[in-house]
Amino acid sequence: MKHLEVVAGIIEFGGKILCLQKNAGKYDYISYKFEFPGGKVEPGESHCQALMRELNEEIAMDIKIREQDFYMTVHHSYPDFEIALYSFLCRVNDGTFTLKEHKSFVWLKNMDLLRVDWTAADLPIVKKLMDDIAES
Repeated sequence: MKHLEVVAGIIEFGGKILCLQKNAGKYDYISYKFEFPGGKVEPGESHCQALMRELNEEIAMDIKIREQDFYMTVHHSYPDFEIALYSFLCRVNDGTFTLKEHKSFVWLKNMDLLRVDWTAADLPIVKKLMDDIAES
């Protein structure tokens, strides 16, 4: 089975998190689902470098990602491939961006994240974000 190493940015602005809706794709089980922006790590890239590149490519956001921004890793097996998803917290001072690849977006507070239909791999991150806010 194909194994992918991917990164995701949990972009927070004004107390809300950016949630992106995927377009139709090769696999029905992830088409039109919501996800955090990011993508595949290319050979020779660090996770931070890959996320900075992907955020620029997907939403035209130029964000400096640092190792200390790491949030959590999710390992998930889909029917056709497996992923290791490395997520990073990205607090921004400006919520301006341009959708380049996704169908739509919504900014949600942590407690409202389950109002949209997430990809299975992103769901553990969503649940941890909701637990973290409940504990504070």
